[in-house]
Amino acid sequence: MNLIATIIGPDRPGLVESLSETVSQHGGNWTESRMARLSGHFAGMVQIEIGRNAVEALTADLAALSGSGLTVSVVADDTETIDSEGLNNWTLQLVGQDRSGIVSQVSSVIAGHGLNVESLETERESAPMSGEMLFKATATLSGTDDSSLDELRQSLEAIAQDLMVEIALD
Repeated sequence: MNLIATIIGPDRPGLVESLSETVSQHGGNWTESRMARLSGHFAGMVQIEIGRNAVEALTADLAALSGSGLTVSVVADDTETIDSEGLNNWTLQLVGQDRSGIVSQVSSVIAGHGLNVESLETERESAPMSGEMLFKATATLSGTDDSSLDELRQSLEAIAQDLMVEIALD
């Protein structure tokens, strides 16, 4: 059985070790994760394979980590993994002057074309010459229809000028 655990809290040395130790103590297998430090906080997601008889004990021990300032949520996932065979993947890169609403508008266009956002990384940084804040995003998109790529590109180009961003889709 798979569990998906999300963990959020103040970052500190040894945090991943305490999580992995808890999983290991219950015979769980840490199969996939995404973790990052954001504004001094740790944010992570972990997929854990574990026997059904150990789910309740592991869930309780993960919840007990809240005593160290962490917020932990665990969801059991019995669903079949989506077969990624036959899916096409594209990379979207975006850069432009930072402003509110960029992610909202771009994700709306992506969803409108029936594509899935497999991963999304964003950051802000100071522009080299002007010092203005730039917003950068890299996303991996997936879908079944290669022909929709041109339509998506046209839709993104239509909003890029209003958003004052450059968008590349490969």
